[in-house]
Amino acid sequence: MTAAPVDFLPVIRPMRRRDVPSVHGVEANAYGFPWAQNIFRDCLRMGYECWVQLATDRIVGHVVLAMGPGEAHVLNLAVHPDWHGQGFGRALLEQALERAEQLGAESVFLEVRPSNAPAVRLYKSAGFRRVGRRPGYYRTDDGREDALVMRYDLREVAPVGRR
Repeated sequence: MTAAPVDFLPVIRPMRRRDVPSVHGVEANAYGFPWAQNIFRDCLRMGYECWVQLATDRIVGHVVLAMGPGEAHVLNLAVHPDWHGQGFGRALLEQALERAEQLGAESVFLEVRPSNAPAVRLYKSAGFRRVGRRPGYYRTDDGREDALVMRYDLREVAPVGRR
C-alpha cells in the first residue's frame, strides 16, 4: 500500500538513540534481511551521520552515512513501503550527499542490490555511477546476491537538491 500524496512538509532530523526501535521497524518492513537494532545503536555510538525522516510525527525513513578521509559511504537508506513514491528516499539521499559535502568528502559510495530496481533508478537519477560489483554481498532466501557498487563524485556533480 502506498500512502496518499504528502500535503505537509516532511522533517529530516538527526537520529536519536530512542529512535532505534522505530528505525528498526522501518528497516524490518523495507528489507527481508534487516539490520539489528544494535547495529543502529553502534552507528550512533561511533558518530556516524544518522538521520531520520518523519511524516505525520512518525519515523518513515532513515539514512546512515559513514565518513572516511575524502569520502563517505551510504551504509543504509530505507523508507517504509507504505511511504514509497513520495520522494522520501530522494530527500534522505540528498541529506546524505549534502552532509558528506559539508564534511569534506569528494566522493560518496554505496552498495545496492541489482534486484532493487527502484533504488538503482533513484541512485542513477541522482548522479551515482556504477563502479564495481561485490559478489555474494547480500543474503537472500535462496543464497546470496551480488551488490552493485556505485559512486557519486561531489567534485563533478551538484548535490541532488541544487541542480
